[in-house]
Amino acid sequence: MKIEQCPHMSDEALASLSEATAPPMKTIKIGLLGLGNIGTGTYKTLEMNRAEIEATVGSRVEIVKILERDTERDRGIDVPKEKFTQDPDEIFKNPEIDIVIELLGGIEPATTFILTAMENGKHVVTANKAAIAANYQKLMDAAKANNVTFKFEASVGGGIPILGTLTGPLRANKFQEVLGILNGTTNYILTMMTKEGLDYDTALKDAQEQGFAEADPTADVEGIDAANKLTILMALMFGKYVAPQDIPTTGITQITKEKIEEARSNGCKIKLIAHAKKLENGEIEYAVRPMHISESHPLANINKEFNAVFVRGNAVDDVMFYGKGAGPLPTGSAVLGDVIDIAKTVLK
Repeated sequence: MKIEQCPHMSDEALASLSEATAPPMKTIKIGLLGLGNIGTGTYKTLEMNRAEIEATVGSRVEIVKILERDTERDRGIDVPKEKFTQDPDEIFKNPEIDIVIELLGGIEPATTFILTAMENGKHVVTANKAAIAANYQKLMDAAKANNVTFKFEASVGGGIPILGTLTGPLRANKFQEVLGILNGTTNYILTMMTKEGLDYDTALKDAQEQGFAEADPTADVEGIDAANKLTILMALMFGKYVAPQDIPTTGITQITKEKIEEARSNGCKIKLIAHAKKLENGEIEYAVRPMHISESHPLANINKEFNAVFVRGNAVDDVMFYGKGAGPLPTGSAVLGDVIDIAKTVLK
């Protein structure tokens, strides 16, 4: 509606009248599954960067329902009680919710919840590498069948924008190789063994005290977490799905001070590397294992809890992505990046 200005109407009055008669701005409504560390980081990132996010999207963005059992825990954020629910159908069956963010972790019930959201016409964002790696094709097929968008940038590398880059700016390449330091726990332990001369058990205990390792670190130190992420990278880069359990995987529990020194004497550092390479015959070799990395290689200088992904393409040659691979805010940043992309398509 065009507002004609009366001769005696001020510019301020005209602006106020125009605003009052403008059509209401759509709100992108989100259902959040899980308010643990990553869920909290996502909620906090939205609140502290709301103005920038909404300006980018061109509409309001609101988390309207949260599936969470523990509603009393102090998370350092102010969440209205009415947003909490313990009934997932309050999210899946709500026709006003556009996007579901799944941050429960683990394979189940997360996978079932993702599929149910899609079947109800919801776009889905997740950081759940275990669920994606275990059910990659099923989830991709479900998104296509239900005509919804499925995004999972935060599942590999936390805040490092690797997946969107592989499927966006780098998609014109034939990918030849990827080497990744994809687990902050193991990289922290190996850094402390290399720089401080700690043995494995002492370095693990230090990582746990610093909050970089879980009380049960098995998934990290045995390479399982890195294998999940390599499954996702290979699917996107080479179009080949390999289940995590089929990736030859060796963790770092057998790394000793002597092995660290042996690598050093050869001008190398030991890093837990997720590696996949396309061979000349078209086959792909892949593994997760501790590797001797030359001190001149960029990956050798990735220390403590930081992650990095080194990619080789036939056009771009060598590129490397580096940053914090975990943590509530870096991961929340990647989750909301996916939300912004989807929200723009919802508004078209």
